[in-house]
Amino acid sequence: MYKNFLLPSSILAGAIVGAGMFALPFVFNSLGFGIGFFYLIIAAIVYSLVYLMYADIILRTYGEHRFVGFSKIYLGVGGFWATITIAVLNMILVMGIFLVLSVSFANLIFPSGGSVIKMLIFWLGGSIAIFLPPKRIFLIEFLIVVGMAGIILLVFLLGFGNFKNLASLNFSFNPENILPYAGVILFSLSGRVAVSSLVNYFKKQKVQNRNFLIKKNIIAATFIPVIFYIFFILGIYSLSEKITPDAVTGLIGNAPTAVLSIIGILGLLSLWSTYILIGVNVKSIMRYDLKFPLFLSFLSVTIAPIIIFFASVQDFIGLVSLSGGVFLALEGIFLTAIWLNTKRISQKSSILLPKAGVFAAVFSIIIFAAVLISELLNMFS
Repeated sequence: MYKNFLLPSSILAGAIVGAGMFALPFVFNSLGFGIGFFYLIIAAIVYSLVYLMYADIILRTYGEHRFVGFSKIYLGVGGFWATITIAVLNMILVMGIFLVLSVSFANLIFPSGGSVIKMLIFWLGGSIAIFLPPKRIFLIEFLIVVGMAGIILLVFLLGFGNFKNLASLNFSFNPENILPYAGVILFSLSGRVAVSSLVNYFKKQKVQNRNFLIKKNIIAATFIPVIFYIFFILGIYSLSEKITPDAVTGLIGNAPTAVLSIIGILGLLSLWSTYILIGVNVKSIMRYDLKFPLFLSFLSVTIAPIIIFFASVQDFIGLVSLSGGVFLALEGIFLTAIWLNTKRISQKSSILLPKAGVFAAVFSIIIFAAVLISELLNMFS
């Protein structure tokens, strides 16, 4: 049970649960709780299909490759440059999102003081760590999981005694609010980078029904975060008189100071750890895939997130929507295109999606394309 399910599924589930969680209470409040939950389930279905496609690509391709490597193999040089550009720009954007969110968590610990100073302290610590030799990656990943799990548990337990407030949940339906927030919901379930770790875990295990276990774990790991998110959203609803875009700001004045400090510390640790991992990834792509000199890699990883912080006017929801609605939607479309080309080029039949694969691909592309178009229309309207 532990080796074949709990451990491998936690690899992907732990990568999915992240900063997007803090945007969901505001989105659910705007959409209506029922509609928000419905769209979260749809997103989980789409992502489970896409993660199965990605795992299928890994199993059917000889050798070790990253997402951009698969793009080069199955989509050619043009696909390689398109996906690597999307990946780098999105990771830098996410680092900017983390800078914005770091201020919200710092405010839980230190209510006074300027937001820019708090952001710069977080940014400086993260930037220095990115360029240090990576010796404790497993510890960093552990901090991320512990931080997010701790926040969800604290918020839910705090709100447990106040669930009478849930009678005021907004179940109304506002069609105008659906599409602008679709990118946020996609962002909250993104974790494609961990799929390869899950697959490689089972490659090293001598177990029967390996492919079945991979499939089961991917589906479970995509839906487990949905359960965690609902706990978190219910906790925020129960505690906050006003649902704020970052969720945690609304807790100020509605939760004990000590608890707010603990949530702030856990949040900063988790954000800081993820910020480092993303930064290291961007630095590696810049140096080894794009052949950028160290100086340009340094500027990209350190200066670009700060530019995003100031240019966005700290619009947390807007940044998350841009990342999910444009970059992650494009990533999903390209990944599906890679899967469709796998059989044509490798001449190997699908392992994880032998029957419903084409339907899954078409369904995924329709969803991702709809989110992308709606986000672009929203940006230029």
